[in-house]
Amino acid sequence: MMLKIAIRHEFPRFTLDAAFEAPPGLTVLFGRSGSGKTSIVNAVAGLMRPDTGFIKAGDRVLFDGERGIHLAPHKRRLGYVFQEGRLFPHLSVRQNLGYGSWFAPRNAPRENLGKVVDLLGIGHLLDRRPGTLSGGEKQRVAIGRALLASPSLILADEPLAALDEARKSEILPYFERLRDEFAVPILYVSHSAPEVARLATTVLAFEAGRVISQGPAAEILGDPSVLPAGPREAGAVLTAVVTAHHSDGLSELEAGGQALFLPRLAQVPGTRVRVRIAAHEVILSRKRPEGLSALNIISGTVHEVRQGEGPGALVALDMKGGRLLARITRRSAIALNLSPGIPAYAIIKSVSVAADDIGTRVR
Repeated sequence: MMLKIAIRHEFPRFTLDAAFEAPPGLTVLFGRSGSGKTSIVNAVAGLMRPDTGFIKAGDRVLFDGERGIHLAPHKRRLGYVFQEGRLFPHLSVRQNLGYGSWFAPRNAPRENLGKVVDLLGIGHLLDRRPGTLSGGEKQRVAIGRALLASPSLILADEPLAALDEARKSEILPYFERLRDEFAVPILYVSHSAPEVARLATTVLAFEAGRVISQGPAAEILGDPSVLPAGPREAGAVLTAVVTAHHSDGLSELEAGGQALFLPRLAQVPGTRVRVRIAAHEVILSRKRPEGLSALNIISGTVHEVRQGEGPGALVALDMKGGRLLARITRRSAIALNLSPGIPAYAIIKSVSVAADDIGTRVR
């Protein structure tokens, strides 16, 4: 199912003017706070009525300003996962899971409760009340409730924002499985580059109420001209294959014919993964260095050097496994005489890549 949106809405201090198409898969609305991401999701959900435009989910018209169509939220067949679970405190987990199905059309395809419970690992929680659950458990129940509503589309508005790092690590794999094992498209709001790198099949980069770029995660995150979360969050995505696990606690991956060593991964050899490498963790050299403690030395070619207004520069380096970004000083870029087409080496410490920067590759 394709989601098509073209809407405009005037807020007191902000104008939302966005047009895009979101294909099947997990589409991330990516950008800083206040860029219009949540307003888009609320418009799709029917919680906000735009001034003009249209919203179509497949062949269903959810909103058309010109024709006066504005479906009520409960008629849109959408599942909504908020920043906080928003579960009904007086209902058990089992009852919360079943709540969404009360509004589903009788002829709508329904997910099996047992399958969803197994997917989310919440079988032992079914008879408990939300007040006894952790933040991560509440979000898993909220995801299950959204799935069991027989939705044509799932909306997730920064669903990990209220969680600590441990709980985020707990929930991320469930969104990966939701993306890969269910046919329901997902519109996911985030301003976290690691989340985007790990989850997105498509990225819509937002700035000041407008879409400034759209494409696959590796393409958008690897573009130094598109930094919706700012230069501090810059980082690119490599596609790699796990080749071996070594006795010293490292896993070996192959990325475009070059070896990449990372702290031991859970994935078995042969698994294709996404690896996000933060731009500030990459050091560049014109010659292959020797005598370093860093294990990862990857060769490539400079694609672009983009200088900021301050002392920094962002260098895009093309390799067979994808594109890397390196955040260095302008002085270093000048000293190395970096320019498009120049061969260079990226040096990456193995321990600089966190477990949450590794995700299963979208099928």
